[in-house]
Amino acid sequence: MKDKDDNIIYVGKAISLKNRVRQYFRKNNKTARIEKMVSLIDHFEYIVTDNEAEALILECNLIKKNRPKFNVLLKDDKSYPYIKVNIKEEYPNVYITRILRNDGAKYFGPYANPGSAKEMVDFIKKRFKIRQCKNFKSNKRVCLNYHIGRCLGPCVNNVSKEEYMKQISQIMMLLDGKLDNIRKEIEKDMKKAAIEQKYEEAAFLRDKMLAIENISQKQKVSNINTNDIDVIGIAKNDLYVCVEVFFVRGSKMIGREHYFFDELKDMNEEEILSGFIKQYYIGNSNIPSKIMIEEEIEEEEIISNILSEAAGKKVEIKSPKRGEKLRFVEMAKNNAKVTLENNVQDKYEILSELKEILDLDKFPKKIETFDISNISGTNIVAGMCVLQDGRINKALSRRFRIKTVFGQDDPRCMEEVIERRIRHSLENEKGGFGKLPDLIFVDGGITQIRAALNACNKCNVEIPIYGMVKNDKHRTRALIDTKKREIPLSENAMNLITRFQDTVHDTAIEYHRKLRDKEMTKSSLDDIKGIGDKKKELLLKKFGSVEKIKNASLEEIQEIKGINEELAKTIKENLEN
Repeated sequence: MKDKDDNIIYVGKAISLKNRVRQYFRKNNKTARIEKMVSLIDHFEYIVTDNEAEALILECNLIKKNRPKFNVLLKDDKSYPYIKVNIKEEYPNVYITRILRNDGAKYFGPYANPGSAKEMVDFIKKRFKIRQCKNFKSNKRVCLNYHIGRCLGPCVNNVSKEEYMKQISQIMMLLDGKLDNIRKEIEKDMKKAAIEQKYEEAAFLRDKMLAIENISQKQKVSNINTNDIDVIGIAKNDLYVCVEVFFVRGSKMIGREHYFFDELKDMNEEEILSGFIKQYYIGNSNIPSKIMIEEEIEEEEIISNILSEAAGKKVEIKSPKRGEKLRFVEMAKNNAKVTLENNVQDKYEILSELKEILDLDKFPKKIETFDISNISGTNIVAGMCVLQDGRINKALSRRFRIKTVFGQDDPRCMEEVIERRIRHSLENEKGGFGKLPDLIFVDGGITQIRAALNACNKCNVEIPIYGMVKNDKHRTRALIDTKKREIPLSENAMNLITRFQDTVHDTAIEYHRKLRDKEMTKSSLDDIKGIGDKKKELLLKKFGSVEKIKNASLEEIQEIKGINEELAKTIKENLEN
């Protein structure tokens, strides 16, 4: 479904498109989300596939690529670590990665606690003596790790490939939770070493087995016998949906993830689960044997078949009705509720308060604030910070150099910056600035508010604007409106706004200092073509000053890395003129 600007706003599939599309245009029983979506539909585009499985995969790929606003979108801003064993290498290494690729390697995880992943990798490298070098190559001499008993020395052929791969096999059994298998192998090797009177080797194997038993006792989960299970729970409130995923590997709870979705409050759990599972697992190289959910989903069989084919093993999607597994699903659901309350509730209450007290038409999910920084009208800059869903998102901060104002005139600078910011979104809503904010705060009083209003009027947009004013001690005192009235707010809301104001102030000040410091260190070298920061640094380090570079010979200047005879002549000519 596309809007009048040909943007994709929804991707769906059906055996009968006619019946499916008709449902959206019925006059009654439509949720607010569907009402909004239908009002934006301008035209349709459709693709015919051979079967349901192909349609499901295509739907998933199109959603991931185009991110339509009315589909369930998995916005994974977290990147959890996995332990990777690259079995395609001649002598595989074991290390931590946050990127999953379909490269034939084995991935174990994810680990919600990065410290646990690091602890496991450190343990493996200590107890299994595999190589620790990043780029393996044959050498004539072994490294220090070999001499201190931390590496078997494959780089000098000190260990056979079969013996090395035996270590890798045991490591993968450990990461898979197959302790019985690894225990039997180590016991067999230990007895063999004892019979052959290799007592040091037997003692090492004994200690290795005890250490493996010790590290594997952590986070045991009772009555969950399948090797690898993901358990998914959902919680909802008026504004957000939280999806919690528990990871059980080899009867051990190894971690969890949670995801927040907005604008899905009127979707039922089956729709949310179906959308989430497709986006999360299709294309994921770490698929469990079983996915446990509370509600059955319509496309369960198709998704299971696709995941089974991708994983090379049977993958089941189950909705337990009784017993321990049901209680485990309920635990995931309860944890989702707690996560939602802990992470969202305070912010939700503050946004609700702002919506009510400021009499806004909608939740101020995106608030932007602006501040101007300069000293005596020089190096005038501005900072912009974003409060997204009640949380200051520093990744969305932006910095501006003032282009049209000369001299100290903060209100005109504020007008220029906000106008430039608004036009970025009007020209490209999917660009670096994203959508327009629901609310704007400016650092200052009524003159700054009026400047911001002028910017909005020039761009023909309406955005509520309030000023953040400070007391004599330079602490945030209140919000004021366009009529200079102070807005009474709760302590929590004022604390958040204070942090917000301090953050944008720091952003602007830091940028101003950076430009000022750069100007102070500017020299005649900056204007010479072919001289960048690196060559400038090397020249000044060698000669000490621009004057000494000017008096140096061409041969001396050419001693600097990257400077040839032609560039040396250019430097001399520019400095002498």
